[in-house]
Amino acid sequence: MDYSRYLDCLATDYARLRDVAAMDLAAPVPSCPGWTVADLTRHVGEVFLHKTVIMREGAEPDPWPPKELADEEPIALLDRAYAGLHGEFVGRKPADPAQSWYSPDQTVGFWYRRMAQETVIHRIDAELGTAQPIAPVPDDLAIDGIDELLKVFVAHSVAEWGDYFTEVLASSRGWTYTIRTDGASWGVRTGPGRFAVNDGPGDGSADVTISGPPAAVLRWVWNRDGAGGQAPAVTVDGPPDAVDELRRCVVIATQ
Repeated sequence: MDYSRYLDCLATDYARLRDVAAMDLAAPVPSCPGWTVADLTRHVGEVFLHKTVIMREGAEPDPWPPKELADEEPIALLDRAYAGLHGEFVGRKPADPAQSWYSPDQTVGFWYRRMAQETVIHRIDAELGTAQPIAPVPDDLAIDGIDELLKVFVAHSVAEWGDYFTEVLASSRGWTYTIRTDGASWGVRTGPGRFAVNDGPGDGSADVTISGPPAAVLRWVWNRDGAGGQAPAVTVDGPPDAVDELRRCVVIATQ
């Protein structure tokens, strides 16, 4: 995706999150157990502020979050944080250096992508919590989000912090997956200490095939598929044990 496109999507989903959150801050969020919509809104605001500080100061803020944020009203915090984040983005170039937890990409552009994807998932959480219709997710943003989840979150995390996945993958028999949506597909292979992702559908002999429209597959891989009783049209074919292994890897990588 073009970097300006990330900023457009971020602006749209921030506005939707803000509007939906204001409907019922006390509502529980089924896709984030233990959180209310207020907790969710505060979390997004704190994430925006955290990334703004990283770009501005060139390092992780420590400690985080500042104690004074706890007294700020959630929507006011979200608004202030978004304004700061947006200002930081427009004042920098995507290729400018910026620290991130993803070692292959230490640029501001990484945070363009990450904040756009963070916000679309959490505005879906807010919609689920307030029982509002799920607003459409553009196909290009959804496809990019699936790609980011598989490669940047799961594959990178298994390679860099494999000990966290020992319980899931140490005894893995090795499964193959095809994840397919309109205009894109990925092949995934697991095994002991392994989570490999390739573009394309592979040779067609995967143990598990997951397919559906882009927004539906995005929600499936992020475990937002059935929360709140709204199940998108995703088809999953394959052994339940294999599907569970993929799901557990995603949960660990995104905690």
